[in-house]
Amino acid sequence: MRSALDQWHMGKVIAAYRAHPHHGRPLRQETVAAWVGITQPQLSRIENGPPITDLGRLTQWARLLHIPANRLWFQVPQQRAARPPVHASAPAAEPPPVPVPVSARATVSGQGEDAAAAVAAWRAVDAQIGGAHLYATVTTYLRDHLSPRMFCGEGTQVFTAAAALTEMAGWMAHDAGDDDRAGRHFARARDLSGVGDDPHLRVHVLASLAHLAHHRAHPDDAIGYAAQGQRELTAGPAHPELAARLWALQARGHAAAGRSRETRALLGRAETALQGSHSAAPSPWVSPFDAASLAGDAARCMRQLGDLLAAQRHAQRVLELRPAGRTRSRAFGHLTLAGVLIERGALDQACAVATDVLHTTGSLGSYLVIQQLRDLRDQLQPHRAIACARGFLDHLAEALRQREWLYQLTTDTTQPRTSPTP
Repeated sequence: MRSALDQWHMGKVIAAYRAHPHHGRPLRQETVAAWVGITQPQLSRIENGPPITDLGRLTQWARLLHIPANRLWFQVPQQRAARPPVHASAPAAEPPPVPVPVSARATVSGQGEDAAAAVAAWRAVDAQIGGAHLYATVTTYLRDHLSPRMFCGEGTQVFTAAAALTEMAGWMAHDAGDDDRAGRHFARARDLSGVGDDPHLRVHVLASLAHLAHHRAHPDDAIGYAAQGQRELTAGPAHPELAARLWALQARGHAAAGRSRETRALLGRAETALQGSHSAAPSPWVSPFDAASLAGDAARCMRQLGDLLAAQRHAQRVLELRPAGRTRSRAFGHLTLAGVLIERGALDQACAVATDVLHTTGSLGSYLVIQQLRDLRDQLQPHRAIACARGFLDHLAEALRQREWLYQLTTDTTQPRTSPTP
């Protein structure tokens, strides 16, 4: 292992890890490849081909294998979410397709804190490789390990854990392009959260329903879900981040209707809410919403209102605040910025920004990113006579063809379908 690390070759590190006697027997390439949503031949090429140079992919493997920072030849970006522990030491059984965090095993005993750690671990992986790769793992865990325990007298914590994981599955289905399935997951999560013991989780699910309504171009429904969430949140302990998210979701609804004054006021309330403090320990089930998240929502709002300078400023702030490990979030920021630059006539800048997305998202299993790239292609087509646009469009066409394999991995679980830009 030391020799592999000294060669600065992640593929050799992975091969040494698979063969380490700690596991009792060598781990198969198929098993380790599935942990990150790739195929056995792809892992074989990583192990035997030239060294990986993409920071996002290097970071993904470093975190997955828990390689100490002082052994790495690159710097791993800081990340707030928990890292997924490696699940591979038991020789008696194969790990699942993507490793189920060890802490997730405690979920079936009703230990909510450990289940929340599992959710955080899956979120960390999802932020790097996309939901298409993880959907089958999370839903299989729900079906085979958690659902049978929900009616065995283990208390409300089991329902809370089931609601959180069901809501997570909804986001993964959404990221894979299946909004009908995502809607069913969110509705089920709302029902389960009513039986559980965490009021913040229920509000969090309402926010997810609002986001999906926006994606389906139903802004009035989105405003309704977000307003309902605000009412329920007011009745319980303060949660500044969740409140800010709900205000931002309402702002997006008003922006879609062209109501500038209401939109700006609501974005201001969201910014103020983020400065607040929790009146009790924050819910471990609620995903983070921070200044970068708000900047992304503000960029969408300002673009819809036609304030392109403000939209550009907010999109650039997303990129300033998001670390390299947040691959999908940075991709959305880049693509929003590229679209705004095209509208402003800055084609050279737009193509440079969009090219950066192609370089950093090659292994990202996100249908939403692919769809936004297609939307960007359509936006650039009228400018094809200009050299920079023509060169990027040719590059993009090849990149889109090469990414078709991402959806073959999830053919039996989530079927991508065309939908509007989020």
